[in-house]
Amino acid sequence: MTQPSGDSALSVSARAGTVVGGFVALLYAIEVVDTVVSDRLDSHGVRPRTDEGLLGVVFAPLLHGGWAHLVANTIPLLVLGFLLALSGVRTWLSVTVIVWVVGGLGVWLFGDSNTVHIGASGLVFGWLVHLIVRGIFARSLRQLALGVVVFLVYGSVLWGVIPGRPGISWEGHLFGALGGALAAWLLAPRDEPG
Repeated sequence: MTQPSGDSALSVSARAGTVVGGFVALLYAIEVVDTVVSDRLDSHGVRPRTDEGLLGVVFAPLLHGGWAHLVANTIPLLVLGFLLALSGVRTWLSVTVIVWVVGGLGVWLFGDSNTVHIGASGLVFGWLVHLIVRGIFARSLRQLALGVVVFLVYGSVLWGVIPGRPGISWEGHLFGALGGALAAWLLAPRDEPG
């Protein structure tokens, strides 16, 4: 976790909270609109291997199958998103984009036919895995320690990458998690050749 020089821990925390809180508020605003239009937005998720479903890669993490679905994602989004955003808004945005694209394309390529995948849980899994493994790629003891704590608190949810529960997009969880690992590798500081 690095912070720009001159920024206090309080301002870094405030910025992280604002970014993540704003993102979650956007998800709630979209769910309000979806409720008003009778859940019509939910059909715009990822539909594997269809032309219109490819557009769902863009929209799926913003859509939820009702209030219970959104509420279930809220606390992990706030906690994991905040921890990630403490590394900077640019890092949060970079990881989020990688997880969003890898997760969405993975579902589009490998998801079950005739299904629609929606929800931000792919982001949750991506942020979770990123926070757990980034210390390995960055060779940072502080990030490794945070990864261990995050794993101890949230690691059990990783069982969600295994198929089995109807109506749960294990593919979204799996490819979101893979996106988080990829982001950790891609964004890790590189040693300059000597």
